[in-house]
Formats: sequence, C-alpha cells, structure tokens
Amino acid sequence: MKIGVFDSGFGGIDILKHIVNVLPEYDYVYLGDNARNPYGTKSQDVLEQYAREATDFLFSKNCQLIIFACNTASTQALRSIQQTHIPKQHPGKNALGMIIPAAEAAVKTGTGIGVIATESSVSSGAFEKEIVKLNPDAQVYSQACPLLVKLVETGEQDQEIINKVLDRYLQPLVDKKIDTLVLGCTHYGLLEEQIQNTLERLGSSAVIVHEGRVVAQKFKTYLSQHPEYQLKLSKGGTQIFYASDKTDTFKKLGSQYFGSEIDIHKAEL
Repeated sequence: MKIGVFDSGFGGIDILKHIVNVLPEYDYVYLGDNARNPYGTKSQDVLEQYAREATDFLFSKNCQLIIFACNTASTQALRSIQQTHIPKQHPGKNALGMIIPAAEAAVKTGTGIGVIATESSVSSGAFEKEIVKLNPDAQVYSQACPLLVKLVETGEQDQEIINKVLDRYLQPLVDKKIDTLVLGCTHYGLLEEQIQNTLERLGSSAVIVHEGRVVAQKFKTYLSQHPEYQLKLSKGGTQIFYASDKTDTFKKLGSQYFGSEIDIHKAEL
C-alpha cells in the first residue's frame, strides 16, 4: 500500500519533496488537479466534489493514506471526507490535512501570527480557529493572496512583478507587527525565498512557517504512532506522478520543484 499526496496543482510537489526527504523508503502517488486549478475561488460544494474524486482516484491506485497537500481542500472538504466519505467508501483508510500541523508550529514560534492563504481558506477561518484553540492569547491576521498561485503555476520569473505582488499582500501584515508568518497554501512554499526577502525589505523579522518542513516531521511522528497504517505501507522508495491535465508546464515545473526529473501520467477524475 502506498501514500497518496493530493493538491490542486503542483504546489504539493514541494510538500511531497520534504516528506520523501524525511521518509524516502515508502512508495508515493502524487495527484495534481491542475485542470481545475485554482481551487481558492471555488464553492465548498464544488471543492467537496473535487476532493471526493481525488480521494477515490488515489485509493484506486492502492494508497492506504492520503495527505491533502492542498490547504483549500483541507479547510473546505477534509472533514466531510474523513467523517463521511472514507468510512462509507474506503473503510480502514484515512486522509490527513495541513492546517493543524501548521497551527501547532505557528504557536511555538510567536503570538502575532500572520497567515497568507487562498480566498477560500481565509474565509473559512480554519487557521484562526486552530491557532486560537492552541493559544487563546494569539493574535491572528489573515491575508488572501489569490495572485500567488498564478505566479507559481505559470512559473513567473520577472522579479519586479513578484516583488510588487508580494509587497501588496505582505505590507498589511508587516504593519500589524507580526512575529510569525504561516505560508498557508502549498504553492507559497515555492516562493519562500522571495517572501523572506520581501519581509526583510519591509523591515520585518517574522519567522516563516513552511508547511513542507512541518508536515514532513509531523507525518513521520504520525506513522510511528499508528502502526496499523505503517505496517501496511510498501517500501520500494518510488514516486508516481499524476495530473488531471498532462502538460509540458506541469512536467517542467514539477521536475524543477521536486528537484529531479519526473514523469507525468494522465489522471481521469
């Protein structure tokens, strides 16, 4: 049995890269639903439908566990998948999200916490709820950043354009004197260096919470605490990549973000 990783595009490849670095022995199946990207502006009903289809696809590929590497899907659809869809359609299996690990890391870092995420994730209030649950004294400031996904998915290289977009989104958070910044969309981790440079340029020393690093370590702990899953997982050290729209861009940028050449297979959802 394999580990599935699901994202709306190839931002989640960065999450998979970090997990493979920590747990290289397991077999992984990645699914990027790039044909229907971006998820951030979709309704909850639509996102739940997409999540069910992605879940069914990955379980059909012999996955035991699925990591929702898409924060939007995690905030809008994961609960219904965990509580209703999997017990009925895929008993004995499970899906995990991104929000709780990121929240746990954030409260360890500071109390003035900025969150950048998609419009759907911000409107859900999921990050704020989890952070305040862990630390009622935390001040959470959220900023929707819809253009950042487009920058990543198109492979934008013009630094002036990137800086202008980042200035627009980060300045309001810097003005709030945040000490921590959660990159609340997997795509944003691919812009970590530019985000760090922008924070410094704007006069902020906020610590960045990168979900890839956080989730990889949390998942390692999760497996050690759940032998009922761990013992079922195969250890061939392989990674298979699927996309709902097989494009040259997905292969090119996916390989770049994963750090080595990858082959893309077409997923029928």
